[in-house]
Amino acid sequence: MQLMITHGSVARSRVIHLSRWQLALGVFALAALLMLLSGAVYHFVFLKAAREGWPVVSQVVRLVVRDEIAQRDRFMRENLDAMAQRVGEMQAKLVRLEAVGLRVVGLAGVKPEDLRPAERGTVPGAAPAAAPLAGPGRGGPYVPLEAPSLEQLRQTIEGLDVAADQSLDVFTLAESRLLESRLAALMIPSAAPVAVAAGSGFGFRADPFTGRPALHTGLDFPAEVGTPIHAAAGGIVVAREWHPAYGHVLEIDHGNGLATRYAHCASIDVEIGTVVRRGQAVAKVGNSGRSTGPHLHFEVLLNGVPQDPARFLAGGSRLATEFATRPAPRRPGTVPANPPG
Repeated sequence: MQLMITHGSVARSRVIHLSRWQLALGVFALAALLMLLSGAVYHFVFLKAAREGWPVVSQVVRLVVRDEIAQRDRFMRENLDAMAQRVGEMQAKLVRLEAVGLRVVGLAGVKPEDLRPAERGTVPGAAPAAAPLAGPGRGGPYVPLEAPSLEQLRQTIEGLDVAADQSLDVFTLAESRLLESRLAALMIPSAAPVAVAAGSGFGFRADPFTGRPALHTGLDFPAEVGTPIHAAAGGIVVAREWHPAYGHVLEIDHGNGLATRYAHCASIDVEIGTVVRRGQAVAKVGNSGRSTGPHLHFEVLLNGVPQDPARFLAGGSRLATEFATRPAPRRPGTVPANPPG
């Protein structure tokens, strides 16, 4: 591209040669300059005129930007309404969560006073979130404000965050109590030691050797020699010995004054001090000691006093709650010198 520049009638003309790239660069530079110039004029002239209220220019600017401002305000209002609706849905979910939490902590045995912890801190303009836990239930549809502001939404969201944290604490407390109950149930001898039907039960009966009335301090499980014997609950092995009446006898301490005794064994597979779990094989059925045939003589002792094992086998979950709150009694002793056969 060539540009010819002349000045006057007698002046020498000048010719400027421009390549395609030089021309494109020049057009781009000119466009950028015009954009910068228009932006400067807009910011330093029109906006200043609109702020300071110049007679003519301010009215022209307002007419130009009125639609833009209205569209921006409408967009902000729609977003605020959508946020308010979402906040309302969150509030409704938290109300339902608190109701479920109350039922769960009730099942876990948590007392109402346990649900009144010290305040974490108050949020300006936000209602305390833990109030439904300590008082009557509340609910109903959420009706957003006519024109919620960003500050109002911020305060509401902060209140929901506090409520969510407190609900999490309530469920953590319920989980802890349920875990305690579960652990207590595992320490109650409520699992049958042998997978057979029970024979002679707890109480007075005719002694199989003398025929005289005598107290049978346990529950008999007739089974073949070598049948596995399983721990009725988790605990620690405190005795494994030979006894003239019990034969090979094993005793497991389950805590809270509870112990189980497994007599007439053919063999014992655990040592003293071994920690056993519920259902673990600990011995084998035999016919040792004062016995008329192969069977397991199973006893449950509370503070050393024989109890009816059938009561524990039938009501383990209820007894777990009962024994979980008992003070720790003395450790059960060894087997008596002259137990019944």
